[in-house]
Amino acid sequence: MLLNYIWIGFFLVAFLAALLHVILTGDTSIFKSMIDATFSITKTAVMDIALPLAGVMTLWMGLLNIGEKAGAIRLMSRIVGPFFNKLFPEIPANHPATGQLLLNFSANMLGLDNAATPIGLKAMQSMQELNPKKDTASNAQLMFLAINTSGLTLIPVAILAQRAILGAQNPTDIFVPLLIATYCSTVGGILFVAIRQKINLWNKTIIGWIGGITLCIAALTTYCVTASAEQVETFSSWFGNGLLVLIITGFIAGGLYKRIDVYGAFIDGAKDGFKTTLKLIPYLIAMLVGIGVFRASGAMDYLIGGIAWCIDAVGLNTDFVGALPTAFMKPLSGSGAKAMMIETMIANGADSFVGRLSCLFQGSADTTFYIIALYFGSIGIKKTRYAISAGLFADIIGVIAAIFLAYIFFAP
Repeated sequence: MLLNYIWIGFFLVAFLAALLHVILTGDTSIFKSMIDATFSITKTAVMDIALPLAGVMTLWMGLLNIGEKAGAIRLMSRIVGPFFNKLFPEIPANHPATGQLLLNFSANMLGLDNAATPIGLKAMQSMQELNPKKDTASNAQLMFLAINTSGLTLIPVAILAQRAILGAQNPTDIFVPLLIATYCSTVGGILFVAIRQKINLWNKTIIGWIGGITLCIAALTTYCVTASAEQVETFSSWFGNGLLVLIITGFIAGGLYKRIDVYGAFIDGAKDGFKTTLKLIPYLIAMLVGIGVFRASGAMDYLIGGIAWCIDAVGLNTDFVGALPTAFMKPLSGSGAKAMMIETMIANGADSFVGRLSCLFQGSADTTFYIIALYFGSIGIKKTRYAISAGLFADIIGVIAAIFLAYIFFAP
């Protein structure tokens, strides 16, 4: 129901913003821009997102099916089971979904989007099999979405590379504050869902795992701060691609060891991947068209201007306002947020306060509405419960943390 109101809200706010634009300027071309956006984003949803995703889904669903039949997924489930059993109590011990969750989170943290998405969709399907109410999001699915929409990334290579391209003196200077901000976002999402589901976070297993993850992040932070930009990029590329090769090789080797029909298992899983992609196209088009119209109407500009006026009226520092377009765009569109980040760095300089802050915004959250439409659409979930509020809460925590960290590290 909330998703329904938000979708309608995109169009209603867009129409009001466009009407205000016409009244103030007399320029009626804004309506043409909105219509053009609807057709453009529809093409983007199918040609640039769904079709490429179909190929990736076909590949990875096939590989995952091999991994499941070979027992590799179940082995990973046993390793992380004690921790995930506390965060996802609805998932039985050693269930394949646990291993799929681990693979998805690992791929996301390493920035391997092409691998993370099909694995995540497979995890959603596995959790849907355990879901007694097929049209309503389960507790496990809500926790999974909250962590996904928080955008936890260990090494944001794309952002670092873009800073280098635009002439930043030290492209990696945003690494530490960005890592802290995205970690705060993830913890915020977990806390939000845990409180709603009454999960005991003081359990020694949860504390031990989160403490261990924190230490690993601290060690990685130390390395990336002391290493050169080239070393960080090389390490990220080697580690990420090496992990993918290890997973693929391990699945196939496991299948051979178990003496299963590896090729047949791949084909069976690949068929499911293509079917899943076809099912999610209507959900993608619906959400992306709403976002596209909202952007084209100029509603985002009015929102940023209103916030700047309010902050200035109470006498607070407004230096961060120039970077807010990236923060507001990120939950709606990853490519749109990236464009905002680049525009901010071009206009103000890659090493400016707002230029750096826009990078922190880009890396401290994820595309909440897109992710929810994608994952829930693939399994036909219509009642999303508090998935959107949990995702947006994580995004807000990431934005607030990014602002504070920017003033601490890059005070103008």
